[in-house]
Amino acid sequence: MYRASLNRNRRGFSLLELLAVVVILGIIAAIVVPRVSTSSALAKQRVNEHNIATLNSAVERFYVNTGSWPSALSDLGTDYLPDGVPTVPTDSSLSYTIDGTTHRVSAN
Repeated sequence: MYRASLNRNRRGFSLLELLAVVVILGIIAAIVVPRVSTSSALAKQRVNEHNIATLNSAVERFYVNTGSWPSALSDLGTDYLPDGVPTVPTDSSLSYTIDGTTHRVSAN
């Protein structure tokens, strides 16, 4: 009867139980965090590549329709870029520009 009353009065967790939970959460965090950070960088790189391909396609369509190359991406307007010129996801200090000789878009 004495043991039954001890179990009913027990509230909360022991230090050992809390320590086990903290260790398990630490192990999970050590596995997950590096994977998330590398996948985020890879996703930004892929979005950058997609943006460049989309912009190059718009530049080529502009040339086919008008017979001349655009001097800047702003010349394309909403006919070719309805959402406007995207920002560079990998580095906010860069912007997309057109090379005057090759007429290809790059992040500079």
